[in-house]
Amino acid sequence: MYNLIRKILFCFDPERSHKIALNFLKFKTHFRKNFISSGKDLCKPVKCMGLDFKNVLGLAAGLDKNGVYIDILSMLGFGFIEIGTVTPQPQYGNDIPRLFRVTPANAFINRMGFNNHGIEKVVSNLKKTVFKGVIGVNIGKNKNTPIKKGILDYIYCMKKIYHLSSYIVINISSPNTNKLRELQYGKLFEEILLGIKHTQEKLRILHKKYVPIAIKIAPDLSKQELIHITSNLIKYDIDAVIATNTTTDFSLITGLKNSSEIGGLSGRPLQYKSTNIIKKLSKELKNKISIIGVGGIDSLISAREKINAGAHLLQIYSSLIYKGPKIVKKIIKYL
Repeated sequence: MYNLIRKILFCFDPERSHKIALNFLKFKTHFRKNFISSGKDLCKPVKCMGLDFKNVLGLAAGLDKNGVYIDILSMLGFGFIEIGTVTPQPQYGNDIPRLFRVTPANAFINRMGFNNHGIEKVVSNLKKTVFKGVIGVNIGKNKNTPIKKGILDYIYCMKKIYHLSSYIVINISSPNTNKLRELQYGKLFEEILLGIKHTQEKLRILHKKYVPIAIKIAPDLSKQELIHITSNLIKYDIDAVIATNTTTDFSLITGLKNSSEIGGLSGRPLQYKSTNIIKKLSKELKNKISIIGVGGIDSLISAREKINAGAHLLQIYSSLIYKGPKIVKKIIKYL
């Protein structure tokens, strides 16, 4: 049935079909039984970052930027939900069109630009959700905030959502915000980590609750850049690393429709690249820090590849669109 629905949805532009699908699931309750698992057969708990996850597979950030659909998405069988990326102030993002299907590759190219309703709206939405499982909030900086003052945006968001989050993700790796990836390198990276950990400790005391921090990194890093990142993740006692964001390497989709668009590539072509980063992270981190693997997972085998490479948790997004909601059960059942 999903193949028929996907055929209809793919008649619309990706952003519009995205909204149609989410609202369809939210309001058309009599159709949910065709897509939503009870979750009882998917409960294979795992402990990570000091948190108890219902199972190892989560929803990656990007699908529900503002935390509007947490309750319905949690019903698909996910072990955890990550919302965002959210910024201090609302922002429109980049001009439309900014999301493109690369259908033969089961992939997307996006240059969304952190379009979201702002942290205050996300706080309001989080207070309304009834889901009691693990919720991660992915935060970023506003487009107009100078890169050297980016830390102020992350701290602002942390203070707003700390008490409402299970964990917080610092997104410094999107290719669609000018110069954002510079925060992964050198002095700027260390300043970010120091500021984040200092804020985390203050908020831990204030709220009497420890909320883990994860850093989301790019797949387009050299070996030396990755070694620098891992050494500082350990130095500053970061709780987890998410590997990876989208890639700017389009070599695997050359000649396909939309392959000349500017942005970050996600989906199946990212599988090898992100898994390779996980292998390198695992070697350097030696289980001192949790690894959340994301990028290209579209089957049981690709999920197992991430686990075998060293990932402790997994996330999907693109395959949910291309394969349908039942991909969650298909992966978790045998993982």
